[in-house]
Amino acid sequence: MSVDLTQGAIEALFSQSHINNPVLQVLKIREIVGSQGPSKYRLALSDGVHMSPWFVVVTELSHLVESKQLSPGCVCMLKKTNKSYLSNKKLVLVVLDMDVLQSAEETGGTIGNPSQLNAADSATSGRQVSDVSSSDTEAASMSGDTQGASASSMRGLMENSPMKMSPMKMSPMKASPMKVSPLKASPMKASPMKASPMKSPMKVIPIENLNPYVSNWTVRARVTSKSNIRHWSNSRGEGSVFSFEVVDQSGEIKVTAFNNEVDKFFPLVEPNQVYLISKGSLKVANKQYNTLNNNYEMTLNANSLIVPCQDGQGVPTVRCDFVPISQLENTHADTIVDVIGVCEEVGDVAVINTKAGRQTQKRELTLTDSSGKRVTLTLWGDEAQKFEVLSNPVVAIKGARLSDFGGRSLSAVFSSTLMVNPDVPEAVTLRAWYNQVGHSLHSQSLTELRSMGGEARTNWKSLSDIKTELMGHSETADYCSCVATVLFIRKENCLYRACPSASCNKKVVERDGRYHCQKCDKDFPDFKYRFILSVNLADFEDNQWVTCFQETAEALLGVSADALGCLRDTDEDAFQEVLRKVTHTTHVFRTRVKLETYNDESRVKVTVLEVLPLDHRQYSRRLLANIRTLSCRT
Repeated sequence: MSVDLTQGAIEALFSQSHINNPVLQVLKIREIVGSQGPSKYRLALSDGVHMSPWFVVVTELSHLVESKQLSPGCVCMLKKTNKSYLSNKKLVLVVLDMDVLQSAEETGGTIGNPSQLNAADSATSGRQVSDVSSSDTEAASMSGDTQGASASSMRGLMENSPMKMSPMKMSPMKASPMKVSPLKASPMKASPMKASPMKSPMKVIPIENLNPYVSNWTVRARVTSKSNIRHWSNSRGEGSVFSFEVVDQSGEIKVTAFNNEVDKFFPLVEPNQVYLISKGSLKVANKQYNTLNNNYEMTLNANSLIVPCQDGQGVPTVRCDFVPISQLENTHADTIVDVIGVCEEVGDVAVINTKAGRQTQKRELTLTDSSGKRVTLTLWGDEAQKFEVLSNPVVAIKGARLSDFGGRSLSAVFSSTLMVNPDVPEAVTLRAWYNQVGHSLHSQSLTELRSMGGEARTNWKSLSDIKTELMGHSETADYCSCVATVLFIRKENCLYRACPSASCNKKVVERDGRYHCQKCDKDFPDFKYRFILSVNLADFEDNQWVTCFQETAEALLGVSADALGCLRDTDEDAFQEVLRKVTHTTHVFRTRVKLETYNDESRVKVTVLEVLPLDHRQYSRRLLANIRTLSCRT
């Protein structure tokens, strides 16, 4: 089988050019024996015209080398690479994903007569080698072994390798006894600053240059978010973990600490503070739990250092790539996005049961921006409870997950960062737009359908629509929301005496001074009152009788069933006053409509599921939008 190499790929990969899935030949493989953790390997690759020894495979691909699938002479395809830099600014290509297309036996030798690419740029001096990591020093052994190379191209690779360096070139003057004069060794000359252990090894490098093959690094970065401590327990044991995210001018990275490091660093790390971080372990990021735009993540260990830095000048406070809300409509579901908008609606905290059987809290926010669209953002757990309800704040969320539930909606995840009125230019621009124009606009919602009680949909209707559209006449119930005013409340039979058992609401019958429940087949000394309230509602077109049961009746009347029952038994005027105060008040009613048959008579029954206060501004916007829609049709 013949495989053609992608000529020019080596030059393209080490420049700013973009090339997809280049096919290259492996000329040499050497293990970086000085590295910590799993084995790491360095490759020399060729495209038949040029070659370069500056390729390193991630540890997740080491099994290809160890199983002999990836061997000198084989042909492979690079599916994903990442440009990274050593501490001496030397460009290295880290191979994140690759496929072996043809074995060395099938290839039969070196393809073409490759020469080393741009030797002047890739050559490394002895001074540079002394500054790079131990992995780079060990990689010199890869290029120093030339005795077994028979092909002229391989000999050229090894002789010109930037890592070919004899021990005598490692700055012998630094180790020479002639350099250590008595004067320099005297106590008067050896100042404490020169002897400081922090000055020599510390190399502050940008976050974007971090990779597992650079050592002795330090980053100066600001903490943008910090998680709570989470405790875990499984078959392998138990422990604790927390994580935080840091940012500098070049990028951002996630940092995680376990067990002893949690106790050591959790009290030290604070959001919005700048730190010098060093001696952490770097590995390929797990994108299932890491939403940052970085191929690597950092784990703290016993040797890690985090030192507060007083000089935070030039370190950004947050790094976001905000997406206009209108673009979410054409974005794939499950995409992680950064969004900023003005919060127009804040829902109440609701308690729900998860699939795992535990309870959690949720709260829904409605965000809008200058693109003329709105979207629902769901907060969970502590974030939902802690959210402070303000008057139309600017809300930014970094790392939200886009869902196609109910059109398009956003959901905060564990790694998301929520910011209220953030100090960023986009927030200033958005606030000015909303104060001048946005507050009077009715934006189109991308989240058109919202679940309610697991079965209903938000579906705005007038009371006449219930009749003219024959709602409830199908096999399943219909659900709708309407804005209506209370005209009349039927006081007769609005309350009944119910079984006091927590799991039973059946009506009880008084018998010999006790109250008997037929369902429980028990007698009780007392009872509880429950609502079954018949209310006549009206809007601009029609009126409709509806039924409010316990929770919805209490929300409408503002009193409990037991309190109102007590008034009915003891103070008729006070009882009447409670009902009178609710008359002629306007609310949002979310209802269930179903055709029911009783004694061979069919009638539409409308049951109120929820009573909400009317937001007149939002209601007016919706009416204006309906007017515009009608005017476009005429």
